[in-house]
Amino acid sequence: MNKKVYDIAGKKKIWFIASLAIIVAVILLSIFKGVEIAIEFKGGTIISYSYEGEADITSKQSDIEDYLKTPVTIQEGENLANDSKSFSISFSSDDGLSAEEQSGLTALLKEKFPDNKLEVLDSNDVNPTSGREFFTKCLIAAVIAAILIIVYIGIRFKQISGWSAGACAIIALIHDLIFAFGTFVVLGYEINSNFIAVILTILGYSVNDTIVIYDRIRENRKLMPNADVTELVNVSTSQSLRRSIRTSVTTVSTMLIVSVVAYVYGVTSILSFSIPIMVGMIAGTYSSVCIASSIWVWWNERKSSKKKKK
Repeated sequence: MNKKVYDIAGKKKIWFIASLAIIVAVILLSIFKGVEIAIEFKGGTIISYSYEGEADITSKQSDIEDYLKTPVTIQEGENLANDSKSFSISFSSDDGLSAEEQSGLTALLKEKFPDNKLEVLDSNDVNPTSGREFFTKCLIAAVIAAILIIVYIGIRFKQISGWSAGACAIIALIHDLIFAFGTFVVLGYEINSNFIAVILTILGYSVNDTIVIYDRIRENRKLMPNADVTELVNVSTSQSLRRSIRTSVTTVSTMLIVSVVAYVYGVTSILSFSIPIMVGMIAGTYSSVCIASSIWVWWNERKSSKKKKK
């Protein structure tokens, strides 16, 4: 047992203000900076090219945008089939890319890179309907999961006012998801299938950490029958703190290694998963220890105060 007891619940105002400040910052950034939505969710066109030799494709992005009269996203890669290099140009559009426009774009690129044997690999118009349906289904799954979490915690931890504990756990989960979403906004990552994977991963990870702390609170309720709710939570979170930090450090370290390797080898697509996961897991540990338990303390103190007034 950890002998040192930290006054975590006693500093709940600090945790609430700090988290609220970050959440407000994320909202303001989303409004003023904007949120990048992946093409599979908003519809558009993706056209891919292969080329040989060295070419700075991104240096001609402004020329491509001037021709298409719309912002574009350029992603570079390699064509393993013939050892040539490739890149794709994606952009939002309502009508797609006509044959004449595609020919004009290809001619423009061949003019800009005359020595690279540039050829069209593929061209696709993306219908946003399937992407939106997938996104909607994932949101519905997350909402159902949240309801089931409340029901599970409410039944399992009924000795410590389980329904309120379940609601506090969901508030902490929303807190973590906002932090992960903020990472996408700050780093300019697109809201795509990686975002959905991050959300679902954090849902499972963060609530598990919170349940461990609730389990400690339930056990200590029997061992400390005369303790008030603040003391009970401080002892329980202090006992769980070392385990929570070790689990978080292990998982975050793994994701950090993955991120470094991906960056070194140019597999940048995985960074929009690994970096938000790291932020979400750190936020999950913080929210389980400081937010969920502190909100539960505030809830119970408010409930006791109402009873005394009556």
